[in-house]
Amino acid sequence: MRDERLEDATLNEEATQTEAPEEEKEVADVQQLEARIAELEDKNLRMMAEFDNYRRRTNKEKLELMATAGERIFREMLPLVDDFERATDAMAKTDDIDALREGVRLIQQKFIAFLDKEDVHAIETKDVDFNTDEHEAVTTFAAGEDKKGKVIDCTQKGYKLGDKVIRFAKVVVGD
Repeated sequence: MRDERLEDATLNEEATQTEAPEEEKEVADVQQLEARIAELEDKNLRMMAEFDNYRRRTNKEKLELMATAGERIFREMLPLVDDFERATDAMAKTDDIDALREGVRLIQQKFIAFLDKEDVHAIETKDVDFNTDEHEAVTTFAAGEDKKGKVIDCTQKGYKLGDKVIRFAKVVVGD
């Protein structure tokens, strides 16, 4: 019996010795995992802050761009205003109608060139099929079978900025 007790004590001691390193290993693993979790939480927090800063910075840049976007266009239009002022001054000082007409025509050409440079183009309306993507029908006019569905007259020009319609052409359509 004594041998059995000695044997049980030896087994218990060996089990305790093998459990102790396993427990220490588990504690070390848990500590490693807790450290990794803390590291990932810190990394996540930093990335969220970095993204928030990026979002704020880009929103600020967008607001600044929107506030100053028209500045360049208006600056380029100022010479046209100067030309109109010179034309109105010339109207008060001269009776030469032909010179005034020529001056206004030159200003118009300059303005059309400016619009062209900014990729603003008039929508074609002469003898084209009515297109609801570009035209707005003001009225219809009985013009015969050959003119049915075609633009007969344009009451107000339409314009596109690139491929986007910024003002529909107001037209009379054949019926």
